[in-house]
Amino acid sequence: MKDMMKMIPKLNPNGWDEMFSSNGVRSSYRKVFQTIQNLSHENLSQKQSQAADFFMNQGITFTVYSDDNQGIERIFPFDIIPRIITQKDWTEVETGIKQRLKALNLFLEDIYNEQLIIKDGIIPASLIASCPHYIQEVQGIKVPHNIHIHIAGIDLIRGAKGEFYVLEDNLRCPSGVSYMLENREITKRIFPEMFASNDVKMVANYPMIFHNILISLSPRNIPNPNVVLLTPGVYNSAYYEHTFLARQMGIPLVEGRDLVVNNNKVYMKTTSGLRQVDVIYRRLDDEYLDPLVFKPDSTLGVPGLMSAYKLGNVALVNAVGNGVADDKAVYAYVPDMIRFYLNEEPILKNVPTYQMENLEERELVFADMENMVIKETNQSGGYGMVMGNKATEKELKEAKIAILANPRNFIAQPIIQLSTVPCLIDGELKLRHVDLRPYALCGPNGVKIVPGGLTRVALTEGSLVVNSSQGGGSKDTWIVK
Repeated sequence: MKDMMKMIPKLNPNGWDEMFSSNGVRSSYRKVFQTIQNLSHENLSQKQSQAADFFMNQGITFTVYSDDNQGIERIFPFDIIPRIITQKDWTEVETGIKQRLKALNLFLEDIYNEQLIIKDGIIPASLIASCPHYIQEVQGIKVPHNIHIHIAGIDLIRGAKGEFYVLEDNLRCPSGVSYMLENREITKRIFPEMFASNDVKMVANYPMIFHNILISLSPRNIPNPNVVLLTPGVYNSAYYEHTFLARQMGIPLVEGRDLVVNNNKVYMKTTSGLRQVDVIYRRLDDEYLDPLVFKPDSTLGVPGLMSAYKLGNVALVNAVGNGVADDKAVYAYVPDMIRFYLNEEPILKNVPTYQMENLEERELVFADMENMVIKETNQSGGYGMVMGNKATEKELKEAKIAILANPRNFIAQPIIQLSTVPCLIDGELKLRHVDLRPYALCGPNGVKIVPGGLTRVALTEGSLVVNSSQGGGSKDTWIVK
């Protein structure tokens, strides 16, 4: 048995570690820590190799794009030590996300119809009008059950005292759920006894819950609606996930060329002729969906799809136009949305956010850029971001020039020390920063959140950027009593 104190890494006095406190191992982690303590360096290395082999054999990959736009396919890095969240903390997360999504869905219904939130002066009309993902063509479309958000990935971080903040809302085509499910499978294989002894909440029913929601959205009242998953194809960075989810839900995986619109209805080409499609879970961005309405040169979408959608002959998941609600400049107004639509105070806090269009806030940020993270409002994956504490003088100067040229395109937030979780690196426990993306599924019977999510890890020491596209990895996420 290894000496416990030797295994505890040096803690950051200004941060929150999920496994350790100044008093030692947190109670929720004791069984896990004991298991790790009882394993030799060789055993732990063997388990890490076993996990890597599993990911390789299963083809669990993602694509990183370089500066010259060349895609490099990589195995998704996985750390074998789970991230644990107590049921008490999870209850706060769950209720907070449900409240947030209820307000965001009401916002989307409102913004594409009566626009009361603008008329009442809660959100500036100019903010919405200048949002590149506000889609005029969606105005007035009636979506099934008034639900715009069917699947959401809400990114959370924990501050210095362990408090949760929402970092951003992903309401278009959130990715990563396949890694959440595969992480669980590999953990059960390499740590079966440790997993069983911790009474971990189940995530494996996610595909079944999601499939039931997809079926419930069918415009035709028939016993077996035809549900398909629309993928951009094999060159998409998340193609592994598209194939995984289609297989798990038992639905066809299709590309745009496999579908055709006839008489404002969508059909799938099959060997026995055309078959009408009722629901499309699309992993395709809005602008590629229909070349007759959006990008005319798009070969990924389906000509005429928007006509079928407008007439209610096919349901699209998520709804078209959701990007206006996860614009990083609109994010700052979500607490106001909760108060406006629900007459409630937000359960989960936003990270303080400065709008670069606001002169006063911009000057405040420019005076303290070393302690700020600058973000482009419509970028994702860790791109379009400047970390003030890591940036050179040249980079900060270039950021200021870019902000002044187009202030609407940027926000700034104070750099928050994300919580840490120990990772097994070179046979030792080393603290690395993490975030959490729980996945919420919204249907006619309310919001369901499987107890867990994708914990993303910044594998580089000191880094706060957890995105896989920026060299991050992941962990299995356990919700325990």
